[in-house]
Amino acid sequence: MQQPVRIAPSILSADFANLGAEVRAVDAAGADYIHIDVMDGHFVPNLTIGPMVVQALRPHSAKVFDVHLMISPVDNFVAAFAKAGADIITVHPEAGAHTHRTLQLIRSLGKKAGVALNPATPISVLDYIMDDVDMILVMSVNPGFGGQSFINSQKDKIRAIRQRIDAVTAGTSRVIDLEVDGGINAEMAPVAISAGADVLVAGTATFQGGPDAYADNIRRLRGPLV
Repeated sequence: MQQPVRIAPSILSADFANLGAEVRAVDAAGADYIHIDVMDGHFVPNLTIGPMVVQALRPHSAKVFDVHLMISPVDNFVAAFAKAGADIITVHPEAGAHTHRTLQLIRSLGKKAGVALNPATPISVLDYIMDDVDMILVMSVNPGFGGQSFINSQKDKIRAIRQRIDAVTAGTSRVIDLEVDGGINAEMAPVAISAGADVLVAGTATFQGGPDAYADNIRRLRGPLV
């Protein structure tokens, strides 16, 4: 069942010279999660941050740290990010040989486990891991850089995954969140929500305009469905 919408500002679009202050600012502005994109320059064509930065940011917010690992091989780093303060750790099926084992590892460390689907990744990868995920992330852009436009084909994928989640969780107390990341702004947020998303990652749309604009930016992302 679709949950209330949560907004997860991606610090990929924050001022990296003032990350602690930026995290405090979006927290105060109404963010539900802090989304942390970890890129290795190998699995995706960009290089961002490691566990030490996550650990350094942890005292700046009590909000959920939603850590998206775009690194390969991913298993080698899961424990380090868990120890650094991640609450949700999301991995890509392509980033390791045994996705089920990776999800088990995340959960064994007391963290919620997410799986991310790139635009060309079929939803069939979910067939045998639905019992082991707490969140499914649909990448509505090709991962690696902020500021890209939403890929329209992903709307059908979001709808199909929403149906699958609802079928698996019907009649149970289980919750599997459906997160969408890529090209989310005030115009595309209602589209993603209407398709079934309940967690929205937004970088540029959150951080544009500086700290005085963050609260209004987040409110617009939560705007009414169209």
